[in-house]
Amino acid sequence: MDHIVTVQEAVTAFADWNEPTNAELAAIESEMPLILADVDLIDAQIIAMDHTPNEVDTRRVRRALARVLTEWRILANRTADEATGGAA
Repeated sequence: MDHIVTVQEAVTAFADWNEPTNAELAAIESEMPLILADVDLIDAQIIAMDHTPNEVDTRRVRRALARVLTEWRILANRTADEATGGAA
């Protein structure tokens, strides 16, 4: 019966030491533009699937995808610059 836990243990699943570090929070913050672009792309795709896609839906998805790719490029370049010690 080792798998039985108290209500307190179940509600308080994470200890104080299990919180994200400042470095992890900073990494999430630096990726936030990409995350938001991904959300916009998913929203555009859902709208396009909700009915027969028209030209506006196609353009919306294409623009959202372009934004995702742009944010990926920016994040990749930023990461590469940090790894090499700064911009050239």
